[in-house]
Amino acid sequence: MADTGEDDGTRTGNRVDIDGDATGPVIAGNYNVVVDAQHGSTVTVLMDGRRPRPRRRDRIRLLPRRQGTPLGRDADLAAIAAALHGGESVQLWGPPGVGKSALLRYAARTLDAGGDGVVFLDAARREPEDLAQDIFEACHSTGGYAPSRGELPQLMEGVEATVYVDNADYTAEQLRTVMDAAPDALFVFAGREEVLQGTDGRAHRVEGITRDAAAGLLTRELGGPGDPDLVTALWEAAAGAPLLLLRAAAVARLDPAAALPRPGAVRELLHPLFDRLDEPSLRALHLLGTFRDAELDPEHIGALSGTPDAAALCAGLAGLGLAEETELGYRVADGVVAALRERQGLRPYALERLCGYFADWAARPETPAAQVAGHARALEVLAELAEQSGRADLAVRVVRAASPALARSLRFGVWGRLLDQGLPAAQRAGDRQAEAYFTHERGVRAVLTGNRVLAAVLLAEAGILWRQLGDTQGADAAANAQQYVPQEPGAGAGSPDAGSPDGPGDGLTNPPEGGASDLGSSGTDPGPLQDPTAGTAPSTPSPEPAPPSETGASLPADPGPAAPDMPTGPSDPGVPVASDPVSASGAATSGGGMPVDPGPPLGSASLPPGAADLGGAVVTGGAPVAGVSAAVATALKVAAVIAALTIAVVAVQQSQDGSESRSATPVSGSTTMDAGFGDPTPEPEPEPEPEPTGLAGIWWSSEGGGIEFVEAGAGRYTARARDVCGDTITAEFSGGGDTYSATAPAYDMSSGSCGEVLGQVRTTITIGEDGDTASVTREMASTVREGVTCYTCTPFTLTRAS
Repeated sequence: MADTGEDDGTRTGNRVDIDGDATGPVIAGNYNVVVDAQHGSTVTVLMDGRRPRPRRRDRIRLLPRRQGTPLGRDADLAAIAAALHGGESVQLWGPPGVGKSALLRYAARTLDAGGDGVVFLDAARREPEDLAQDIFEACHSTGGYAPSRGELPQLMEGVEATVYVDNADYTAEQLRTVMDAAPDALFVFAGREEVLQGTDGRAHRVEGITRDAAAGLLTRELGGPGDPDLVTALWEAAAGAPLLLLRAAAVARLDPAAALPRPGAVRELLHPLFDRLDEPSLRALHLLGTFRDAELDPEHIGALSGTPDAAALCAGLAGLGLAEETELGYRVADGVVAALRERQGLRPYALERLCGYFADWAARPETPAAQVAGHARALEVLAELAEQSGRADLAVRVVRAASPALARSLRFGVWGRLLDQGLPAAQRAGDRQAEAYFTHERGVRAVLTGNRVLAAVLLAEAGILWRQLGDTQGADAAANAQQYVPQEPGAGAGSPDAGSPDGPGDGLTNPPEGGASDLGSSGTDPGPLQDPTAGTAPSTPSPEPAPPSETGASLPADPGPAAPDMPTGPSDPGVPVASDPVSASGAATSGGGMPVDPGPPLGSASLPPGAADLGGAVVTGGAPVAGVSAAVATALKVAAVIAALTIAVVAVQQSQDGSESRSATPVSGSTTMDAGFGDPTPEPEPEPEPEPTGLAGIWWSSEGGGIEFVEAGAGRYTARARDVCGDTITAEFSGGGDTYSATAPAYDMSSGSCGEVLGQVRTTITIGEDGDTASVTREMASTVREGVTCYTCTPFTLTRAS
């Protein structure tokens, strides 16, 4: 890992990179992994004494980029300093644009660093486990090593650093996961909601700045004082939010003939700012808008937008309140995406060019794995745009190119998210080789994260797929990895997971016994399986994919959950280069109505609309699958059930006999939705449909897939689903206001088929204030006997399709 840089305001040398050869093996817990981009990765168990010995750094100094001094924050800084001096962690919370990030960065640079130094990290769209690995690598020279969950706190013991984490929009439990990774460190988090309470630390609300500070900010930006009465009125209209005041000053600064805007317009300043931008700035801003809440390195911004000095240009956009400077580069600022969507006359960047550029970059041997991991959100957005434009082949290309580097980065959370996008895209594109690869890598990841059942099923299926393709190297790699599938609790002492604190069951991202499993984490369909004892049937030839078309990257119908301090909602396209023409007359619209040329649609193996697939099953109690043979029969039996799974799967564990079971949840599935790409002819103009209310309409899940809720009257909504036994049912959610819930039975699947009912699982959907996002939680509502607990009741989010 690179050591920290000098205090010169740049981030060069401050990035957390993996030591050693980026193409060599990496180590997770007691597993050695050799990443293979063609035939699937291989796994071996390290012998005693062969694991790396991370060396603690003498100097921990990972500072944020130097930015301007925030005005009017003396009281906030004093509160942070007092808490740290008293040995307490702190959470700064408040709405977007109020100045949390600027305050946090300034505090990281100016407050007492503590005994061992300072670490500054950005948690936007990052899993807590990946952030914990960031902290570990910032404090140790690691040599490409991710410690097990049991070993991580031991390695971090005695490290008395102060860790500043921006955009930490986590639950209280997730914050504790991060803090437990460094038990002797103090933390300062910044996020939107107040969640840190009690013994975990204190929460400090960040308010707007004072009137005097607002006057100082406007004076600094304008080069002189403004009219006192107007300054006061602007400060009141902006509620002291520095971002809005910065934009007000920018409007006046860009037009010498203009004065400060009137107070009533302080929240409508984006379009006047757009009108004052030159063409290169507007083009770069549109590129950032296309990538929504993702951050981009200026190198990529310049290459894709044709801007010679992208770093200086983006710094100028940040000074106008249109972009946000990050440790990696820049992302679009709060509210900008929605305003760009409303702007007329903008042509999208060609999606095929964007996907090709990033796929080629991620696949280069010289591209550091840490940089690919840093751009993982941008790669996710590209894959989403490709899927929504009917170009699953482009999504496959992006994910396939990035997967090896993400594995080598040891950021298993984001690696899993991309794999979960790649598998269904490969199935829709008819790319069986990619389907085998993604299934294989998901199985390897499950081994590394200690998910026993999922690892056995996926690797068994991967072996079958490889053999159907005639790829013996891939089949052998899958069979080899199956030898190291973690055994069930109570396995023999010689097993890889025989209760050792270094075993995969205690890995950094692993669930503890009875804890969360990632089975069904993606909502993807692993695909149908054949029993190898019955022979291998030839695969049905897939139709040749249509020739690639120039597809425009435009506003998606489903933006997914917004990143911290970023706008919720779909993104907007940028401007295509001249060599990527998109016919205005031949373009369809997506989401926010920007032109997009999706090209010929590819086939889909999804269920018909309205038939969400919500069942689930697990098998336990058997020995781990060792290869593709008759021994796989039990795993195949359950895999046939798992193959029908999509998202929102819930598992339960019966502690008396150690058996695990899985229940159905009526939340979402793999329903194929009409993307809405129709005839672009503007006449006749369709009548606008009424805005949906409550749960009614189509929603997309953060775990993949979508579902349509149909209003059934009196606070009731129904959705078709398939339960764990394969029967089609109608799931009914009831409630009122913004909260609706439904229950479904939890079956004992330990025998590999539908067994007794162990209880009921309640799924609750809570719609957010914006009406377009919702949080989903799951819990055991009742059990037939003691000792039945839910161990995959992980929350996720839904986003209403535009």
